[in-house]
Amino acid sequence: MSDQILIRESCQDATDSALSVEAALDIIVRELAPLSGQRITKLKAAAGNLLAAPVVSPMNVPAHRNSAMDGYALRGDDLPASGTAELSLAGTAYAGKPFPGVLKPGECIRIMTGAKMPEAADTVVIQEQAEQHGDRIRIDSHNKPGQNVRQAGEDITAGSVVLSPGQNLGAAQLGLLASLGISEVSVRVPLRVAFFSSGDEIKGLGESLEAGQIYDSNRYTLYGMLKGLGADIIDMGIVPDREAMISEALSDAASHAHLVLTSGGVSVGEADYIALALQRLGTTYFSKVAIKPGRPLTFGRIGETPFFGLPGNPVAVMITFLQFVVPGIRRLRGEPTWENPSFEVVSRSRLRKVPGRTEFQRGILERGVDGVMGVRTTGRQGSGVLSSMSMANCLIVLPAQRGSIEPGETVMVQPFALFPGL
Repeated sequence: MSDQILIRESCQDATDSALSVEAALDIIVRELAPLSGQRITKLKAAAGNLLAAPVVSPMNVPAHRNSAMDGYALRGDDLPASGTAELSLAGTAYAGKPFPGVLKPGECIRIMTGAKMPEAADTVVIQEQAEQHGDRIRIDSHNKPGQNVRQAGEDITAGSVVLSPGQNLGAAQLGLLASLGISEVSVRVPLRVAFFSSGDEIKGLGESLEAGQIYDSNRYTLYGMLKGLGADIIDMGIVPDREAMISEALSDAASHAHLVLTSGGVSVGEADYIALALQRLGTTYFSKVAIKPGRPLTFGRIGETPFFGLPGNPVAVMITFLQFVVPGIRRLRGEPTWENPSFEVVSRSRLRKVPGRTEFQRGILERGVDGVMGVRTTGRQGSGVLSSMSMANCLIVLPAQRGSIEPGETVMVQPFALFPGL
């Protein structure tokens, strides 16, 4: 363990050493590295995990030439150069049940989508462009040799890398692996996260509230967001505002997890013991970020275990988690990209803002009667108004240097749909 306190902050003015969002993210990405370790798991159990090793296809996909349409399979040489031609109907091929015979010149077979092409056939005429009269099929010269046929290996060739390390195993990836007959994969060890809330005013669900006390909502929002990220979760409950108890809880969490999170106890109040405990147990990289809400955000290490000390206000907890912890988790998991996705839309509300801090306001992203995507505010933006997060479907990102926004101006938004767990 290190007893050194390392403060890496940029002085924005003489009284405020809060880091910019960009500078804080640079430190987080620089100080965190992907976890080592992997394990073999069954395909269904791999859902939501990150691939640890490249997957090489053991087969061609499609495994054989097959028809892309319902119609008639034939030799391209039998297509008429002009006018029409008649071919003899020799049989039928279904998906999973190929035509058993040998296709001769002047013959064709009825074929269904996905069915294996006969050895000599290289062309499919769709059923709408053919006329059947008994066992005779008439086709015209509008068709071309090779049409409507999927070649073996057209999608995937045997021996090619189909998935690379770091890719998330979602529905499409699981389906792809199953189509190749792969039942087990090597995945990275899931990130294990320990977290607790601190504060004498915080009570658990089912307890009675006394004057000045509130129920702990932060552990539930953190649980939901961590669950969406596929983390293994260690919920350590509520820790009272006692320096010794907080230090013990931090040490215990760091010994069992890859990442430790706390909510509350990181501002400058007399009873905020997180910073004091961190001085004895590890390293602090920064403790303030120039954002609203969520300025008192701490990032450091407890021994060698990364640590985020989140504010206590419910909305500030969610905002700082999304903007800083999510990129940190993606970095630890070894995902190839960690930036939060955003895009520009028109603001349909006036958004009040004073230049100086990056603000994350809650918004509702929707398509207007003009067909254009726009965003409007949810209303009150206080850091304790948790209902605004429930009403919102996006965050409106307002850069530090920007002032108030008038309707019709463009703003950047981060849709909740792009954040797992929201």
